[in-house]
Amino acid sequence: MGLKTLLTTHVGAADSHTLNHYRSVGGYESQKKALTEMTAEQIVNDVKNSGLRGRGGAGFPTGNKWGFIPKTDKPKYLICNGDEGEPGTFKDRLLIEKFPHMLIEGMVIAAKAIDSHQGYIYIRGEFHKGIRIVEEAVEEAYKAGLLGKNILGLGYDFDLAVYSGAGAYICGEESALINSLEGRRGHPRLKPPFPAVSGLYACPTVVNNVETFCNVPHIIRMTGEEYKKIGTEKSPGTRLFAVSGHVKKPGIYEVEMGTPMKELIYDICGGIKNDGTLKAVIPGGSSSPILTAEEAMTATMDYESIASLKSMLGSGAVIILSESADLVETTYRLAEFYSHESCGQCTPCREGTHWVKDLLHKIKVGEGTEKDVELIFSLSRNMEGGTTICPLADACVMAVRPTMTKFKGEFSTRLKKEVSISH
Repeated sequence: MGLKTLLTTHVGAADSHTLNHYRSVGGYESQKKALTEMTAEQIVNDVKNSGLRGRGGAGFPTGNKWGFIPKTDKPKYLICNGDEGEPGTFKDRLLIEKFPHMLIEGMVIAAKAIDSHQGYIYIRGEFHKGIRIVEEAVEEAYKAGLLGKNILGLGYDFDLAVYSGAGAYICGEESALINSLEGRRGHPRLKPPFPAVSGLYACPTVVNNVETFCNVPHIIRMTGEEYKKIGTEKSPGTRLFAVSGHVKKPGIYEVEMGTPMKELIYDICGGIKNDGTLKAVIPGGSSSPILTAEEAMTATMDYESIASLKSMLGSGAVIILSESADLVETTYRLAEFYSHESCGQCTPCREGTHWVKDLLHKIKVGEGTEKDVELIFSLSRNMEGGTTICPLADACVMAVRPTMTKFKGEFSTRLKKEVSISH
């Protein structure tokens, strides 16, 4: 366990984003193997055997997702979700800027697996550099015959276009992203039907995250069985973690799944800044419930371990908080983010996120009371568990309630002392 480079082996190369460099280290050999030696079913089965799970948030098995695409004459679409917008998350940006050809290769292989001939890479609008690099990589791939009609003379067609988002966090949700691609407002859709049945232009569609696609060439190269030997039995492979907050060496680290969180914080990231004491960890992006220092010391970086602590690995953003962190302030800021990013489509989310944010502001400035705390918990119950179309309201609840519960004392000391009136 510990550091293990698979996707980021050549991250130090200045020209890692170019076609020449990527080919010099074996790039596009997996695409050739998939197009010449493997059937669609064999590709899907290899990815299933690898145990690869989505690296965007939910952790759904990738091969199963591809297997849901129906056998139909309708066009099938393939979409890469590069709309990385969760606070603290920046690991896909590294892959986009450093390894765009790995992403393209993974998408071509996935396209054959689901019989798709048109794909889109949807990138967060603020990633200007990444968008430019991916557009240049796509152009290089077309000129080299790695995209387009009759790829490498092997009889398979696949076109790929790059689409820039407009900065809305909600478009990281796959159905909102699909609406955005269609030129509509980025509102999540009711499910079912799921995108695998009715996605882009009402056709079968697969949406995967950047890191997920970047794993695919490695699986095809080494086979799913060999890939599965990395990591843990139920969480195979490596994972990129974007570590931020109060550590001496924040950054992006690729580690083997199952690595102890303690090792990530103290050995890989150098420990707590200014040799301070760990207070808490947000393990998988702002929407993952916070862990206490004691919980963090028992956790390992895999889906099952974090889930057993009633949190999640989520978007791969690990936010470290030392004893100096003001958790009332951080919780308010996260609530403010969700209230700002709510698309307004569902009442529990549109109203609830704003109420929670305003009540936390009262507590933050010393004007809140016990009744405000009770009201936040009451609102939370009406915002979660399927009361909205997408999980943004749930994300707000997960960012707020566990912190208020586990660190109750920090919130209590900020409450306004209520004066009783005697008659």
